[in-house]
Amino acid sequence: MEKKPKGTRKGYTTGACSAAAARAAVLGLLEGAVSESVECDLPNGQRVTFSVSEGYCDSTSAHAVVIKDAGDDPDVTDKAALTADVRLLADAPGTVLLKGGAGVGTITMQGLGLEVGGPAINPVPRRNIEANVRQVAARLLEYAGLEVTISVPAGEELAKKTLNYRLGIIGGISILGTTGIVHPYSTAAFRASVIQGIEVAANQGQHCVVLTTGGRTEKFTMRELPELAPACFVQMGDFLKYALDTVVKCGLPQVVIGGMVGKLTKIAQGETITHANRSAVDTDLLAEIAAEIGAPAEVCAEISQSEMARYASERMEELGLISEFYEALGRRVIATLSQRYTGKFRLRVLMCDFDGNKLAEVEGDV
Repeated sequence: MEKKPKGTRKGYTTGACSAAAARAAVLGLLEGAVSESVECDLPNGQRVTFSVSEGYCDSTSAHAVVIKDAGDDPDVTDKAALTADVRLLADAPGTVLLKGGAGVGTITMQGLGLEVGGPAINPVPRRNIEANVRQVAARLLEYAGLEVTISVPAGEELAKKTLNYRLGIIGGISILGTTGIVHPYSTAAFRASVIQGIEVAANQGQHCVVLTTGGRTEKFTMRELPELAPACFVQMGDFLKYALDTVVKCGLPQVVIGGMVGKLTKIAQGETITHANRSAVDTDLLAEIAAEIGAPAEVCAEISQSEMARYASERMEELGLISEFYEALGRRVIATLSQRYTGKFRLRVLMCDFDGNKLAEVEGDV
């Protein structure tokens, strides 16, 4: 079989591996033995077979481990042991209780859309783990419940190589992933695919390219711009500089950037590579924007002291200033990019929340 070129092999997220481990453990509890492999449904609808590196069970509990394969993405969690321990809850029929164990971070601050004090298991992986468990344990859940604890034995050490501590996530890594698939965003191969996507749009005679940071923002922009051809939409990931340099080289007159608060803040502060590990979000900038639209001084101070862009968004929503806040942020994005690409294209910024709902849009010449 022909091998894929180096730098292009996709991998699986911590969320997908956790779901696979949970499903394997539940099947072990039901069948009396944990299998060496398990099929798992990913959030994007794919069904994938995962190897189970370790597993055991008895009549009331089971344990399974799936080793994460990040593909060609240089992810700090590559080869991490995503572990699921399942326990029967005899007096809680229908319940699937998800917990975070050792090596899974604990949320200590607002701004992540997760409960303070709870485990750092993001909403999509949380739903995916539960869906896989319920799929295989439907009959058992008619008369009992299940407690599922996800742990990562080396998670606390791995977390030291991330910016989790800045986000108020302590004691371990986050369980992440909106599709279940890890794309090699950090590789030359992905950069090349971004450039190629823009060149294809230009070669088709398109006048506009829509640059998004990931799957959620691409779906959002596609809903907002149904008149545009599919070739106009390019997931640039973190590679804004390469994308816009290619736009200029190809002479495309219109650019749309679709994004959420974190990536847009990084663009507004002048970052051309927006990967989470490259730099922190400038919350002083967000506090400045909040002050500009009339937020109270004490709220601006709290935003400045936070490490999370999402916190600013949540505070502005509480004050009823969410549209004004995002419009001001969008204007900052245009102003910042105009310093580098003066007179090169017209820019429209479409902004959405974490569920893909439109919050604001702004437009102007750079």
